[in-house]
Amino acid sequence: MPAVLTLSALVIRDRSGRLLLVRKRGTGKFMQPGGKLEPGESFAAAAVRELEEELGIRIQESELTPLGRWYGPAANEAGTYIDAGLFACSAARDPVPAAEIEEILWLDPAEAGRRDDLAPLLTEHVIPLLAPPPAAGTHTVTGRRTESWSNSSMPASGSGRLK
Repeated sequence: MPAVLTLSALVIRDRSGRLLLVRKRGTGKFMQPGGKLEPGESFAAAAVRELEEELGIRIQESELTPLGRWYGPAANEAGTYIDAGLFACSAARDPVPAAEIEEILWLDPAEAGRRDDLAPLLTEHVIPLLAPPPAAGTHTVTGRRTESWSNSSMPASGSGRLK
């Protein structure tokens, strides 16, 4: 069975709709800000903590909008999967790379298909989530398991397996 990392990730967009992405030191893939849950930490608490540690942006859990959960391959760890709690939020100030963040990128979602340096969570879940709904009579299958939940139903670290 592959290793599974339980983490939170944030979808932050600017006024023109671009997504804020980060690349961690020593890696090649851009991804949403966020990171691994600490023991006993909720997905929301990890999102708030990681955003401040990585980009110097301070928010409250109440400012997070849950977007669901995603299970799929990790971006930079071969043979590893992630169980990610995904949130949307606004940033009241410009991000400043800190901790392990080497680079920041503001990506127009329409450009995602032309890049090969984006994390699977972004390409397989976030970009399709932001796309307009398909025309009547069609549907899309991503091949990855997703789950929706609200702030009150989010499990804490340690109960992160999808059922």
